[in-house]
Amino acid sequence: MAKKKIRKTVDLSELESRGKKLEALITLSNSMRDTEKREYVHFNDFLHMASEEPNLIFRDIFQYFHDMLHYYVPDGTDEYGNTENTIGFVNYDFSKLFIDGCDDPFFADRLFGNRLMNLVEGFKKGIQNNHIYLFEGPPGSGKSTFLNNLLQKLEVYNRTKEGIFYKTIWRLEIKKFNELQFNEKLNLHIDKNENDAKKFIDIACPSNDHPILQIPKEYRKDFLEELIPDKAFRKKLFTSKEYRWVLKDKPCSICSSIYNILLEKLGEPLEVFNMLHARNINYERQFGRGISVFNPGDEHFVTPIKEPTLQNLLNNLLKSDEVRYVYSNLANTNNGVFALMDIKENNIKRLVSLHGIISDGVHKVEMVEERIKSMFVGLVNPEDKVHYEKVKSFQDRIFHINIPYVLDYETEVSIYLNKFGDSIKKKFLPRVLENFGKIIVSSRMEPDSPAINNWIKDIDTYRKYLDENRLLLKMELYKGIIPEWLSEEDVKGFSKEVRKDLIEESEKEGKKGVSGRQSISIFNMFFTKYADDDDKLITMDMLKSFFEENEKLNELVPDQFIDSLVDMYDYNVLQELKESIYYYSEKQIKRDILNYLFAINFEPGATENSAYTGDKIEITEEYFKNFEALLLGTLSTSEERKEFRKETHNEYITYTVSYEIKLLKKEIHETKLFASLFEKYTRNLKENALTSYSQNDNFRRALIDFSTSVYNSYDSQVKTTISRMLTNLKCKFNYTTEGARQMALYVIDKKLDKKY
Repeated sequence: MAKKKIRKTVDLSELESRGKKLEALITLSNSMRDTEKREYVHFNDFLHMASEEPNLIFRDIFQYFHDMLHYYVPDGTDEYGNTENTIGFVNYDFSKLFIDGCDDPFFADRLFGNRLMNLVEGFKKGIQNNHIYLFEGPPGSGKSTFLNNLLQKLEVYNRTKEGIFYKTIWRLEIKKFNELQFNEKLNLHIDKNENDAKKFIDIACPSNDHPILQIPKEYRKDFLEELIPDKAFRKKLFTSKEYRWVLKDKPCSICSSIYNILLEKLGEPLEVFNMLHARNINYERQFGRGISVFNPGDEHFVTPIKEPTLQNLLNNLLKSDEVRYVYSNLANTNNGVFALMDIKENNIKRLVSLHGIISDGVHKVEMVEERIKSMFVGLVNPEDKVHYEKVKSFQDRIFHINIPYVLDYETEVSIYLNKFGDSIKKKFLPRVLENFGKIIVSSRMEPDSPAINNWIKDIDTYRKYLDENRLLLKMELYKGIIPEWLSEEDVKGFSKEVRKDLIEESEKEGKKGVSGRQSISIFNMFFTKYADDDDKLITMDMLKSFFEENEKLNELVPDQFIDSLVDMYDYNVLQELKESIYYYSEKQIKRDILNYLFAINFEPGATENSAYTGDKIEITEEYFKNFEALLLGTLSTSEERKEFRKETHNEYITYTVSYEIKLLKKEIHETKLFASLFEKYTRNLKENALTSYSQNDNFRRALIDFSTSVYNSYDSQVKTTISRMLTNLKCKFNYTTEGARQMALYVIDKKLDKKY
């Protein structure tokens, strides 16, 4: 019996699904083709591009690295909003370089960011290129993360239009060499055009030589003079140190040999250049192309690299053994990056072997001189410097860049948010999370600051804002902020010299204290302990208790620092609450001031109608006392009030009336004296705004009962005040309703208005 054929049916939705997958695959393919293709460019086309975009084409690895950083990092601003600052205290945004698209983000604070950008500006100028750049920092400072992300973005940049970086490719046309026999399996590229098979051998320069170096040195300047129409760039090309390599450098021994033998065989330079092409240098760290990263345990190989098959092919094709295809592993990073992850074990040998290469740019591969121009970078812990710091010949070839623990508390907080999620901010009262960061950062800072001591003479003025060691001030400055509580005189005194001294001091900071890894662990302990209560937010009291209860942690923090931090927090939240609870009619304030300016023209005991408001005023000592106490404070004496009244009256007669009103035709409310009294009046009203409420038990109980049914039983005026206060705290200072309520109770229960 014949088997019955089963017809398989395909669901329409399945077909649609397959179609979508195919469409997605085609889109991916097109995208990869656009970004991954590496087409050869004929030398003639390359020269055309060089004449049109010389800034893009004429780059060595140091200029390329400079351009790469500026591709990801926009120009920053200094603490005054300027885009330039001679001491390099600029606010750079490194998110595209170190965070976006990185599996393990690196957070650069302002100090390190400026060090890095100042370094690459030196690259652009062509200085310090014959160095190895060692990023020095203590364990846990994020050195490895920094370098890994930097090299990852270098690879990504290399695949962009802006990141094109050309190397030399020789395409030897076989039929020009007497139709020699060839083996199609041996590195041959066949390009069929109109049925005419043209067969080539492609020889990639293993040293990534820039194609322009194939123009003989003695002809190069005249050639470029004619090639480049941009006079400004041409002048820079011939005179600037950053472009010295264009006229000075020689091609590698392999390219030189190929050029010479081709010229000998073909007899015509143009025929030689017709076999010259360019292609983008492919940076692929995984395969050691353009980027080679060595860990301490990696074997140290110095054996020359040879390709016997290609060597035989060249010998047979050219009928000569003049071209010796031999090179070292360093050739792979010529015009690339050679990186050492920690100066330990085998990397010590690598560092020592690099000394001569860095100094002269040349080393021997068998009998051949190989020229190397790589960016040599490495990571080093302070204790590992013993491996080379006593070698005198190394001292002027190693450039150290500090990469310490984070010294910016906002950057420190960004690390927590990245690790634990942005949602953790909702569990903290405003300022508390930042204060945790400040405590961690304080452990990394030096207790003494000659720069600040020389700058601010009367430090006692700022006792309510500062700790004993001025660390709170230094933290703000390291973050690029000049605190608003500094006097106008001290702000003016924050000169370039002071800032330079401060930046120099920062080089010594961040080498001790809580490491990056430790801080994440400590924060996890803290957050786990206090974040479980869904009803309450994490407060400053909790933060203080956490460190005081942990003796080992408390020992890491400078003496009295947490107490000073609490004092500063208390002062700030007190001002926030005063600002939020303050309510007074501006119209009434103006009326009171106008009546006072009228009344000071009469002796106590008189009753007059104000010329400014029409109000009937009983002018008594009590009337003057009530008004003047608002301006001078309730503790002012009778003599102080009378002296103030006398000075005000004198200014009113001699300047306000005689000059501003009569000559300048100003209205009384437009005068300088009125503005001064208005500012003092409103400021003191705010200062005393909390007094009547902080001593009112009914007001405190209403705050406790807020959002409960009991709250409805309270006086309407109390509820109106609380509603206005909570709304202002939310709108002006980013509190939640519950956070605002907790903070208000904190201020009232601690009687902070009595303390400050």
